[in-house]
Amino acid sequence: MNILKSFPSSARRGRFLALLIKSRPLSVETAEYAKRNYANNVSEYNTVIGSLIAQRRGYLLRDVYDDMMLDGVQPVRDTFHALIVGTMKGSRLQDAFFFRDEMKAMGLPPDVNLYNFLISTCGKCKSSDTAIKLLEEMKRHDVKLKGETYICLLNALAATGRTDQVYAIVRDMTAAGLGLNKFCYAGLITAFRNKLPTTEETTAKIIELVKQSKGWSSIETSTDSGENVMMNVSEEELYNIPTAEFMHRRGFINRQLTVYHVALHACADLKSKVTMETLLDMIKRDGYSYDVFIVMQAMRCYFNCEDIDSGVKIFEEYTSSRPPVAELYVSLIEGAMVGYTPRGMQLAQEYLEKMYARGFFLNLKMGSDLLLAAAGEKTGGYTTANYIWDLLQSRKINPSLPAVKTYYEGLKEREIPSDDPRLLLVARTYDNLNLRFGGRRNA
Repeated sequence: MNILKSFPSSARRGRFLALLIKSRPLSVETAEYAKRNYANNVSEYNTVIGSLIAQRRGYLLRDVYDDMMLDGVQPVRDTFHALIVGTMKGSRLQDAFFFRDEMKAMGLPPDVNLYNFLISTCGKCKSSDTAIKLLEEMKRHDVKLKGETYICLLNALAATGRTDQVYAIVRDMTAAGLGLNKFCYAGLITAFRNKLPTTEETTAKIIELVKQSKGWSSIETSTDSGENVMMNVSEEELYNIPTAEFMHRRGFINRQLTVYHVALHACADLKSKVTMETLLDMIKRDGYSYDVFIVMQAMRCYFNCEDIDSGVKIFEEYTSSRPPVAELYVSLIEGAMVGYTPRGMQLAQEYLEKMYARGFFLNLKMGSDLLLAAAGEKTGGYTTANYIWDLLQSRKINPSLPAVKTYYEGLKEREIPSDDPRLLLVARTYDNLNLRFGGRRNA
């Protein structure tokens, strides 16, 4: 380890101690050593990797792997599985294939579960051609496909609107004796959502697929493998379903409504209010109540269609009989800013105040999303963007690099003195974030 004192990466090694959930008791004699050496063997490195994945700090995984190599620690199969799951969660395709190649070089051929994670990463990064190449590689190496593999492929191809290839996967599934489940129908809907150009057939097909999905077998409600459970990967995350980030929220999602979730998400993106309202009626006729995600997508659709009144109405109706959640407020606030109308910007600020009055506060993700949206305002006094920035600063939260960059550029476009305290603080924050994250691999 002494050689690392002069190695360029040694300056960053101490940072990892603060990132780890697990801490070790250190003697005075080993304190200096620990600043450079945060792990001593493969077990401890696996713990570090698991901690970074849990914190969604996938951009640090290559650094940890480099340190393993420098320390002469030999990764095992579980190490590579964790690394590739981390790159999947962070949508870091280049890193995923780097780890795949390193794994092969060490004589550890990828298994079917690892291929599933790689294909899922292709879907997250909208790289359908790469997903097809992985399928061909699996066939060359006689890796037997599982039901999960077909669904990963279907959803990866759907990400780029490859409807012809998606249906080819459906035919392969049928030939293999596999039936379609809700995640297959979700993939089909996504494929038509992403197919260009968008036509009247697009929304008609979405309704048709939702109706067809009602025949999927309850036997296929879950295909979570032991590997996925162990790696804390839900089916929704593996198949890139838009509800994936909310699965840990109790009472937030009704998993029986997965196809509706994906269809309504598509309607919001397509700005199809008529289709969205048709789906809401179908949900009621099926005897279901709206869950939080459904209300969020209905609000998004109304606001994207510049129907502010309907967006506010569905929020107020839902929260009148149920406790509100922060995400609903954020959806309304972000939606109200669509088009940057004076009324919408005023509404966004009013509901920010109501949100805080109810005891809800912006976290890093919510705050970054709202600042990024508000900072796009080209005219006006920048009141909402400034208010969001001040709320985050009051809680000592620095937003994401893209949000700060957009906000900083917006401030510079306005007539603000060069020595203005706000401008100086934002400039300093931007420089620090750009230095820290601007040059990350795959960033």
